[in-house]
Parts: sequence; structure tokens; C-alpha cells
Amino acid sequence: MGPSDHTLTSIEICAGAGGQAIGLHQAGFKHLALVEIDKYAAKTLEENIKSLEAWSWERDYCDIVSADVNEFRPLPDDEKPEAGLKKPVKFLNGPLRKRDLDLLAGGVPCPPFSHAGKQLGKDDERDLFPRMLELVEELHPKAVMIENVRGIKDAKFEEYRAYIEARLQGGLARRPEDGVEELFSGLEYEVCEWDVLEASRFGVPQLRPRAVLVAIRKDVLGDLKFQWPIGDLAEPQSVFDALKDSMEDRYKPYLEMGGKMAEDAKRCLDKWKTEASGAAKKRDGGIAPTLVGGSKKHGGADLGPSRAKAAWRQLGVSGLGVANSIGECEKKKSHERDLLRPEGPMLTVEQAAIIQGFPADWKFSGGKTAQYRQVGNAFPPPVAKAVGQAIAKVLRAAYERDERAKAKSTDPLPEQVIPALPHSLDDRQGAGV
Repeated sequence: MGPSDHTLTSIEICAGAGGQAIGLHQAGFKHLALVEIDKYAAKTLEENIKSLEAWSWERDYCDIVSADVNEFRPLPDDEKPEAGLKKPVKFLNGPLRKRDLDLLAGGVPCPPFSHAGKQLGKDDERDLFPRMLELVEELHPKAVMIENVRGIKDAKFEEYRAYIEARLQGGLARRPEDGVEELFSGLEYEVCEWDVLEASRFGVPQLRPRAVLVAIRKDVLGDLKFQWPIGDLAEPQSVFDALKDSMEDRYKPYLEMGGKMAEDAKRCLDKWKTEASGAAKKRDGGIAPTLVGGSKKHGGADLGPSRAKAAWRQLGVSGLGVANSIGECEKKKSHERDLLRPEGPMLTVEQAAIIQGFPADWKFSGGKTAQYRQVGNAFPPPVAKAVGQAIAKVLRAAYERDERAKAKSTDPLPEQVIPALPHSLDDRQGAGV
């Protein structure tokens, strides 16, 4: 087995509807477990893995854990011998052991650090960085990838970031719970990068900055270098280019009706094309504002606060809600609401998924609002893929380096003489047998 076909394993917490999982899968990682508390998102993961041929490996060997990550126990121990992963046992020929996992990843909840929230950080009950660090210590994977909103890089969270880095690689930092300064020994990792990636540089037609931390175990990294992905420097993909075909598909049934309905549909479609294509020629390339998934504590799905809705309006789209799919629109006769508004059509869940970078064959479970929240809260798969490929490159190079070292250690020294015949036959001939 060479480095290119060596199986790279991963576990992802806070997996949501699979944005990060898809990207890491495309980068070559095989998931041993995907952990997600939201029942609709967990169902989305289950149904896609069950139905998509590209996910046949995960169908056999991946646990979908629909539970609070605080209750997730990936390794069995004396207190809970029944704990641990189930399906992966078939692939691993036994339970997962500490230091065996290649990558622990997670898009920990963003509200504690989001500019759209109160930015309570460590004081927010939804902060799952502590649990992530516990899992790093428990699993001791070769690499760690943590995704969050850009807000975590704000100056007000500098001490908290320093604490997380010190926990991983060692150093002086203040404990968040009491502010006491401490010299941490670390968990044997090197924080290779903690920076913001802009989704539009990776082919996603959306302004979606995300902060990503990558840490690699020091014994794995050695003298290797982790190369941070920078994305494509070419022109970003516009909303017009991303949605043109799907918009035409949505209006098609009404264009075929003839009469006033066809006239209204053509007028609205032409208006959208004019506004969206015109926006694509502007300085920002006509990309979308950041999709906002919202939370269960708030009302129905829409495309974000007033400023975001205004930005969508410049793209010819109404941000006041989410439209029904093509079939549901015809069934519920919601075309006036969904397609013929003076301010432009509303997006469907499927179109929001395109804006987020999901592949076309990835389907979402639950009602329309639950589906939209899954899409809006996701990590764009193309960005996750780029980071995953950068991590995989280091892990494969480390595997190849270690395999060479093993082979070299078993090579005979120059002064050693290797008999041409087996020792037993040499002995028999020497004895005259």
C-alpha cells in the first residue's frame, strides 16, 4: 500500500447537514463517525449515506451519532465498556484506540462568537471548544480541524484563542473560567494555522468568511510543512451564473401555461436576469451575502437581517422568506408568493444549497424551515475540501516518511551476510546431511 491509497480516517462533531463532511470526504477522508444533535440534520446524513454510491464506505463503517456531543464517547473504558464506535469495529478489526485516528474535525457552534449575536464567547452555554479539547485529549488524533465564524478572531477573544492554542501546543495563557495565568504543557500539537478563509475564493458564490484552526501532532508533522490553502485568485462565481439554470427551471411551468400567467412569469424572470447579471459586472462580482441559518429560538427562515436582505435585493432576490420547491410550488399554488413578487423571486432550499456549495445530489430532511436552517448553518463543502486536502497532504507525506524509516530500519547492515539458503538447510548441509 502506497501513501495515495492509505485510508485516512476522521471523526466529525457538530456535523450538521454534512457541509464539512462532504468536503473532507472529497479530500479523501473516510468518516468513522459523524455526530450531530439536531434530529433533522442527523436524518439528512443518514439518508444521503444510505442512498449515494459515493458514500458506500461510510454506509458500512460510519456511525451516525444523533446525540449531544457532550455525551459522545468514542472510546470504551473501564467505567463504560459498552461505549465506543460500533460500525468502525469491522474496518478497524477492533475498537478505535487512542492515537489511531487521523483527523478530528468539527464546526463548533458559532453563536458565542458571531457578530450577529451577543458574542458571549466562553460564557455562552453553546461554546463547545472545551468539549472539542477534551476529545482531542481523549483521541489524540494526528490532526485537528476546527471551524467557526470570523468573529472568534476579534480582539475581544484574543485571550480565549491564546488559551486554546496553549492547551494544544503548550504555552502561557489564562484559564477562561477564573482568569488565572498558567503554563500549559500542551497536548503535543503544533497549531499550524488559525486564520480566516473566504468562501468566494473557493468557487462558492457567497461572501462567507470562516475561521479555521488546523493543528497537527508534533510527532506526525516532524520536518513537514503545512501549506494553508489560499483559494482561486480568479473571478468569483456570481449568483447569476450559479442560479441561472435553476431559476429557468422554476419559471418554466408557468411560461408554458400561456396567456397572462406566461407574460407575468417572463417579465419576472427577465427582471431577475437583468438585475443578477448586472450585479455580476460590479466590483464584488455579484456574489451573495452570507446565508444565515438562524436557530430554533427564532421564527421562520429568511435570508438574514435587513442589510443582508438589501444585498439580496441588489441580486434580484427577495430575502423575506424561503420559497417552496418546484413541485410544492405547483401543488400549493404559491407562485405569486415564491416567484412573482415585485422585489423578485425568493430562493428555494435547493438554490440556497447551491449558494452554499453543496453538490446537487445531496438532499435535506425535515420541513422547509428545518432544511433551510441546515443549509444556512453549514460550512461550504468546497472550503472544507481545500483545507482537508492540505491536511491530507501532510498526513500522507508523514505516512510515506514513516514507512521509509521502517523499511530502512529492517535493511541489513553492510557487514551482515545474508545466507543464500534458509538457516535450517545451511545447518543440515554443514553437518553433512
